[in-house]
Amino acid sequence: MTNATLSLAAAPAYEGTNRLILGIVLAVVTFWLFAQTTLNVAPTMRDDLHITNSESNIAVSITALFSGIFIVVAGGLADQFGRVKLTNIGLALSILGSLLIALSPPGTAMFLMAGRIIQGISAACIMPATLALIKAYFTDKERQRALSFWSIGSWGGSGVCALFGGLVASTMGWRWIFWMSIAVAVASFLLIRGTPESKVETAERKPFDWFGLITFIVAMVAVNVVIGQGSALGWVSAKVLLLTVLFIVSAFLFLRTESRSASGFVDLTLFGNTTYSGATLSNFLLNGAAGTLLVTLTLVQQEAGLSSLQSGLLTAGYLIAILSTIRVGEKLLQKMGPRKPMLIGCWITAIGILLTTCTFLLAREYLVAASVGFTLFGIGLGLYATPSTDAALSNVPQDKAGSASGIYKMASSLGAAFGVAISAAIFTGLSHLQDLGPIADIAMGRTDNVNVRFAASMALMFNVVMVVIAIVAIAMTVPKRRQSSG
Repeated sequence: MTNATLSLAAAPAYEGTNRLILGIVLAVVTFWLFAQTTLNVAPTMRDDLHITNSESNIAVSITALFSGIFIVVAGGLADQFGRVKLTNIGLALSILGSLLIALSPPGTAMFLMAGRIIQGISAACIMPATLALIKAYFTDKERQRALSFWSIGSWGGSGVCALFGGLVASTMGWRWIFWMSIAVAVASFLLIRGTPESKVETAERKPFDWFGLITFIVAMVAVNVVIGQGSALGWVSAKVLLLTVLFIVSAFLFLRTESRSASGFVDLTLFGNTTYSGATLSNFLLNGAAGTLLVTLTLVQQEAGLSSLQSGLLTAGYLIAILSTIRVGEKLLQKMGPRKPMLIGCWITAIGILLTTCTFLLAREYLVAASVGFTLFGIGLGLYATPSTDAALSNVPQDKAGSASGIYKMASSLGAAFGVAISAAIFTGLSHLQDLGPIADIAMGRTDNVNVRFAASMALMFNVVMVVIAIVAIAMTVPKRRQSSG
């Protein structure tokens, strides 16, 4: 143990309450429910604001990217300055970001972009700070219960965001999504108010790792641009090659610096615990499967003529399933430990995504397959969520809870950002294929859109592969029996 001690001595008898859990859940949904609605309502926002497709696509992905970039820094700041304080800062940023988006004037993307970036930084503050609060103020079964509700806010919010966004945009207007987000953030602040501060007191303050942060930002932005714009710019164009080199060099410098630094902003020593590593890697991969949502909803809107509200209804089964099974995952965790429910959840998720790859079916049949697929997707994630989070947080020292949860949630955000970007790149890139040969004979119904349906199938299959890799990672790293670390 280091010379660090938790400041919980100021309130040794404090135990987390239902009020605190509700406040935390509301804080979490400001990102996973409200900010993520842009995935489905982006076309409506684009038309209303008179911005380009490129600007709209950037606005969709930039929030998760900035969340992933800054979440580890925010986790460290939460440990140092206080988890309650960082949560409140995150809520204030959420209000500011939502306000900028709600007031965005037509003809410019400046307000929208600024608001989306601020929303990403807000999420970076809220997610690790609230997870660390759960670890600090809840124990044993109460902690697992709190984590289940946290998972309902994150996984459940992501499940309902498409349906919720489509419903609000089609009835009240898309700007109301962000006015509602402001109200929820205020309610969260009031519920968390009065919670004793939780932080790590250290005898000395370590210098901030600016070089590590800058190289990480450069690497992440460079690779995101390559993935998202590589097809449009040309994969062998000078710009893409330059950005690829920039990513490689920046990533090398980042890893070299962090491995040698005692005060790096990413604590690589946490990955010495294989259970934590497996939980974090599988979390990255399953969040990357969010590309399933983008590709499937785009396909049915583009080729089956569904509206954003109608396509959002396809995810209703996902929402019901995930909300119904998150607590089941908690019970399985208590009986079996984390490994089995994580593996079961991943297998069910893979089967669900596999059903969405059946784009050769007629439109009506495909909508049924996709609905069932999304329901299985939700069941799988519901079973996986709490055991994975518990496996990660139960295997790190208390004084590193903020940093550990920051890295864990960085995996969530970056997984979603890159999963969506890669899925979109595959879908867009393969949509231009003309002569598909025997593959075209498999498709039922219309043949004029076989290339688009094939492209969607391949993009969705990429998501299946990611989940299979997650299964392998869990099998290799998460032990059959529970391990814990003070």
